Amino acid sequence: MKKSAGKKLPYESIVSKSNVKQLAYNNTLTSFNLLKEVLKELVSEYQSALEGRVDKEILPAFNEKGAFEAEFRLAGDLLVFSMHSNVFIFNREHPIWKVDYVKNSPMNGYCGVIHIYNFLSDSFKYNRLQDLGYLIARVFINQENHFFVEGKRQSGELVKDFGNDVVTRDTFKQILETAIKYAVDFDLLVPPYDQVKIASVEQMKEEISHSKIKTGKRVGFKFNSDDV
Repeated sequence: MKKSAGKKLPYESIVSKSNVKQLAYNNTLTSFNLLKEVLKELVSEYQSALEGRVDKEILPAFNEKGAFEAEFRLAGDLLVFSMHSNVFIFNREHPIWKVDYVKNSPMNGYCGVIHIYNFLSDSFKYNRLQDLGYLIARVFINQENHFFVEGKRQSGELVKDFGNDVVTRDTFKQILETAIKYAVDFDLLVPPYDQVKIASVEQMKEEISHSKIKTGKRVGFKFNSDDV
């Protein structure tokens, strides 16, 4: 079948966008591997500072779960680090579109993402599948290895330095230390009485065997992106 006269196929657009996404993905994967190295260093630092002062169960531990996931356990908290395998673009209301770096070159808005979740260590230890975890930070990385971070107690002005900030070992250490401190300070609250006043036989059997009543740090509390 002959192509219609004058009809152009979007080869250049496909190649350009695909290359940008691949670069963003590669940079995010490289950054995730760097993040895991920094986590291992933090484990050593914490162990040196805490050993002999706390029970061994409280000492931090690092667990690599594969190419796209890692865990950092500290006392009763577990931070889960997860890299998404896809690259994303932001909705038109996102403040990233007000930054000259992206306005002048929209392709810079395509980013890979690394999520940092906070769970209770016991949720995984006792396989409490209904327990809640919270997203406390996420790091976006683009084709030029520039990044910005959203999250609890992270950078004050969300994307203002996106055009300048690049991923380094020191920036990751700062992000991780902020996330760890937030998780440690984010205490487990007693759930509202009305939420737990009725329990099934199954719940009780599970509770007796593995402490499996649904647990989260803020049961009944609305967890917003601007909570600090």
